[in-house]
Amino acid sequence: MIMAPKKKILYVITKSNWGGAQRYVYDLAVNLPKEQFEVVVAFGGTGKKNASSGLLTERLKENGIRTIFLLTFTRDIYFFREFKAFLELLKVIREEKPDVLHLNSSKAGGLGALAGRIAKVRNIIFTAHGFAHNEMRPFYQRGLIWVLSWFTILFAHTVVVLSHYELKHAPVIFSRRKLIAIHNGIDSKTQFESGEKIRSSFPLDAHITGTIGELTKNKNQIVLIEQANNDQKMYVAIVGEGEERVRLETKIKEYSLETRVKLFGFIPANEVLRGFDVFALPSIKEGLPYVLLEAKSIGLPIIANRVGGVGEILDTTEEFSIFRMISETEKIYNER
Repeated sequence: MIMAPKKKILYVITKSNWGGAQRYVYDLAVNLPKEQFEVVVAFGGTGKKNASSGLLTERLKENGIRTIFLLTFTRDIYFFREFKAFLELLKVIREEKPDVLHLNSSKAGGLGALAGRIAKVRNIIFTAHGFAHNEMRPFYQRGLIWVLSWFTILFAHTVVVLSHYELKHAPVIFSRRKLIAIHNGIDSKTQFESGEKIRSSFPLDAHITGTIGELTKNKNQIVLIEQANNDQKMYVAIVGEGEERVRLETKIKEYSLETRVKLFGFIPANEVLRGFDVFALPSIKEGLPYVLLEAKSIGLPIIANRVGGVGEILDTTEEFSIFRMISETEKIYNER
């Protein structure tokens, strides 16, 4: 019996720290049938210039996934540097010759879609993990990002959005037929630990409000600190790392909240969620957050801003399954 040749998939993502977009890439790369697909993942560092690679690198290598480090990839946009990043990515695509180019995050999407077209990749997929023009930015920046997102959609063959909200609000003109909504999913067999790392850091009778996410302005953890300052009975556990850490630490010290508000750094969600009495998601921008799926799956009370796909998680009894997500994505890989 002659086996069909494997399809080669090249995933590209801007940063290699650990967040929702990185987990999405990891879940697909690790769980696709190995007899059908050859997987390679290309990424930048943890966001800044000359930054080293992050946790995504380690987890992929542990699972035998080949990785490519893109030296010129950073989160922030610098026009002269973007030209170098584009050339580096174009070179990688030409060398790898993927059957499917799957792009993740705004920057990787914009540069990758154009490079993929030039390299004549037959199946270019862009997953939008929340469109960046919805972020808190000056009007002119949001307008420019809208136009760039539109060009990304134009150059891609298929655009995956993570919620029906994003499907409705995508920056499209005559290209809506390219869009498809595929919800993120989690494994129902995930084991959740006791959360003792959180519990042991607060008084025994503390009622703990917890949140998990990268420390960024979009995640809006600062609002929980402000609330704790106004409520003397409120205890807050903030789990995650990121660019806003110094600002959050400064605000905690300013309000003298060190005993009631604590920053725990990065800890996997399954190790800490059971340490919370309430899960809070104060984000001002989201795609379809994994951590909210996990908090709901263990029955935690949830307080969240209704942004992105948050309402689609809270208002349904549907199971958001990783296996369904992989199956629906496989169909897209095999379309062209």
